[in-house]
Parts: sequence; structure tokens; C-alpha cells
Amino acid sequence: MFGEKGLVQLYTGDGKGKTTAALGLLLRAAGHGARTAVVQFMKGSDIYGEIKMLEQMTNVTLVRTGRTKCIFKGEETQEDFDEALRGIEAARRFISSGEFDLVILDEVNVATDFGLINPEDVINIIKGKARNTEVVLTGRNAPQDFIEAADLISEMKEIKHPWRSGVTARKGVEY
Repeated sequence: MFGEKGLVQLYTGDGKGKTTAALGLLLRAAGHGARTAVVQFMKGSDIYGEIKMLEQMTNVTLVRTGRTKCIFKGEETQEDFDEALRGIEAARRFISSGEFDLVILDEVNVATDFGLINPEDVINIIKGKARNTEVVLTGRNAPQDFIEAADLISEMKEIKHPWRSGVTARKGVEY
């Protein structure tokens, strides 16, 4: 689908749009008939609008992990670790199988930043990826190992955000 070799893309930074960019790529790839998979880390809630659409797409496999509530660094529970491990196992299967043209590991950077996942495990999964599989890693605070492994890096930088002036997350825009 993407040529003779799938690349590794990294979307990081403190600005809005990392997941949105990754899902835009998925939409483009799926439109060309690509077989796609998404593993969402730390997004067990079903409030996200993209989930409803991804579940309707026939050439998308979706695995959501995490609790239904938002967690903060330092408040991790065993369930968070178990859910992250479930996501890593799915990522390994999807990325190494050769069955998928595109695999997105949404918020994997955050899961590593929280200590739920060892960055080396993700690097080993990338090293074992099927040749033609494109991999996208998203989330703030990407570890240096991911930066070194990526072929393409886009950093979303917050210049101005309505949240700073009291505007709360809006359905259909932020989630």
C-alpha cells in the first residue's frame, strides 16, 4: 500500500491535533483500501467521537485500552498497567503480522511517560514490524528512543488554546 517499506511516524508536542492527524492519515489510507488498526492507550471511555466512526469502518480494527476515567501521573493502578499490557500485546500482533498496512498507537507516548509501558518494548515491536506496515505513534512527551526510531516527526506546538481562557472541552472538537 505505502510502497516497498512502511515507515514510522511520530506525532508529539503539547499542542492539540496529534490523534486528529493520525486519524486523518487513517482516513486517507482507508479510502485507498488500506487495512488499518488503531490501538488507543489510556482511552477506555466511549465519549470520543472518533470511536463511533472507527467502529463503522469495515477496514479498521480498533482496540481501546484504559479505564473509563481520566488518570493523572502518579495515580496509576494495577488496572492501568494491565490495560497498557493488553494494548502492547495487540500492537505487537498488528505490527508484526503483515496483515495491516497502517497501525496507529494512539497515546502510546503518554503511556510510556506515565511508566505504564517500557519504551524498549515499543522499540522492539517496531524493530519486528512487517516490512510494508506503516506505524504511527502519538502523544505528548515522546521518549528519546521514539524520536530516534521515527522516520517522520511532527510536533504540535500550543501557541494559543481556548482551555487557557476557561473554555471547556467541546464535544465533536476536543473529544
